[in-house]
Amino acid sequence: MKTAICPISDKRINENTARGNAFLTVLLLTAYVLTSNLLIPAFLFADFLLRSSDLSKYSPFAFISAKINQWLKIKPKYINAGPKVFSARIGVVFSLSVLISSLLGWKTSVLIFSVIFGICAFLEAVFAFCVACKVYPFVYRLYFKPGIYRQ
Repeated sequence: MKTAICPISDKRINENTARGNAFLTVLLLTAYVLTSNLLIPAFLFADFLLRSSDLSKYSPFAFISAKINQWLKIKPKYINAGPKVFSARIGVVFSLSVLISSLLGWKTSVLIFSVIFGICAFLEAVFAFCVACKVYPFVYRLYFKPGIYRQ
């Protein structure tokens, strides 16, 4: 039987804030594709770096999303933070890939990374579908081979 696994954390996060973060990511990626302003992927990288570590309280996106949820009176829905932290780490990789590709003038790579990143963020924002949770089992198997840590 195949089982899906996802990272588990002792912390909880408001899923609606995470979905707001994803929506803001889609907006900024769209703005970047239209303007090629390097500050946008640099900002995304910094924000994802904060959210992927234990510094999410300093994330501008998390702050804005939480305030929008309060303003719209959207009730919090607390979920395990592990999958969202893993997603943020994937976001670090993608935002850094967009930034480096931009600096190197690799326009095709920029577009490919931006579109994949944007689709993943869109799926999270609109459907609460976490692509990173689908990828995690493969990453887990790559780094933690079955049987290595068994005694």
